[in-house]
Amino acid sequence: MATTSTATTHWEGSLAEGTGTTELVTSGVATFDVTWGKRADAGEGNTNPEELIAAALATCYSMALAHALSQNGTPPARLTTSVGVDFVPGTGITGAAIKVVGVVPELPQADFEKFAQDTTENCPVSKALAGVEKTLEVEFVG
Repeated sequence: MATTSTATTHWEGSLAEGTGTTELVTSGVATFDVTWGKRADAGEGNTNPEELIAAALATCYSMALAHALSQNGTPPARLTTSVGVDFVPGTGITGAAIKVVGVVPELPQADFEKFAQDTTENCPVSKALAGVEKTLEVEFVG
């Protein structure tokens, strides 16, 4: 059965001077302030679409990698995934850098790296971002 997740943004004013809020409607867990200034110059206090995309990719990546490793009979003890999404005003999103740190007992490092690379291309959010160049950094703790 398909699910639909919903977020809503309310914006007032022009791009440069306007402000908005983005609400995670489905979960109801948060509402974030958004402004153009924080998109062009990220920082504390407000979020931007790229940070939300980074959160979505980091979450999806961790879930998909955990699933693949579990299907292999080698479930992870811990995965920590960080994603940085690059934005250039006037150009758009130019890349996503994924870093995963894995603790996977009884799995050789080379196998972990293979699973990590496969997940870079095949988790659902990564597939949705197929037009975005992705890099992967893997740290294997064992």
